[in-house]
Amino acid sequence: MAIKDWLPATVQAAGVERVLAPGQALFRLGDPTAGIYEVLQGEVQMVRVDASGREIILYVASASEIFAEAALFSPVYRCDAVTKTGATVRLYPKAKVLSAFRQNPQAAESFMAILAREIMHLRTRLEQRNIRSARDRVRHFLAFNAGTDGRTVLLRGTLKDLAGELGLTHEALYRALADLAAEGEIKRSKNKIVLRNH
Repeated sequence: MAIKDWLPATVQAAGVERVLAPGQALFRLGDPTAGIYEVLQGEVQMVRVDASGREIILYVASASEIFAEAALFSPVYRCDAVTKTGATVRLYPKAKVLSAFRQNPQAAESFMAILAREIMHLRTRLEQRNIRSARDRVRHFLAFNAGTDGRTVLLRGTLKDLAGELGLTHEALYRALADLAAEGEIKRSKNKIVLRNH
């Protein structure tokens, strides 16, 4: 659902655009929250660094998607938001969004529907993380991310980005993909992976 379909026009008009250079952070873990963001162009990754120093990708927001929704109910951001390729985002101020929800229950309900879909997506990702075998974790990802044809998975970033999203080392992901391709389960090209019929 596009932001124009649920966020009142007065709040949309209060949005502030920001252009991020490649590698630039929009906010860091612990920064005070300003509001929620919409990606206008590019991609922004929500990341955390684990105890070993490895970056874990929590979510990748692309054009027309919102992120940092929890900022509406938290005094600080709970992760880093960084763009690797550059991005343009729009901030919707926290106080204005919450005020609009109090005045417009339909907008609040639409926002809750968006959050419910995100919870379902998060549960799928948690399920993936619990799969021990790298090959089976990749299979699970491909099955849940196939497009309308049920077979084609478009890759939004690099394979290294995908490895981080799946909680795998990039070497483990490369091996799993190579094994699946060698066994005829998938066919790889630059930006997509196609599941093959057996």
